[in-house]
Amino acid sequence: MEAALGIMIPIIAIIGVFTMIIYLRKYENQERMAMIDKGVDPQFFNVKKTRNTTLPLRASLLFIGGGIGLLLGYFLDMAFDMDEVGYFSMLFIFGGIGLGGSYLVEEKKIKEESKLGKE
Repeated sequence: MEAALGIMIPIIAIIGVFTMIIYLRKYENQERMAMIDKGVDPQFFNVKKTRNTTLPLRASLLFIGGGIGLLLGYFLDMAFDMDEVGYFSMLFIFGGIGLGGSYLVEEKKIKEESKLGKE
């Protein structure tokens, strides 16, 4: 019984997400059709979405830092027999360095955008 439940949960989750996406698209289309019936231009409500690259940058640098940290933790464990301490310390140190790097990149990007806006 437990194996069947373990198989069914991901299947039900995938079907649920798929159904949710379909219904969201359906109701968005109905909303636009109602706006057209009322005489309102649906393009009026479409706001240009700017791409926010903050989250992917932050996540990628965090994972890169975490991977380097795990690798160096493994080397510390093999060289000095540090057990879990080497893994966790290096993981947190290099993960923090990755997040700090993403902060610096984001700040540089904001400064460049503000310079372009002033000119």
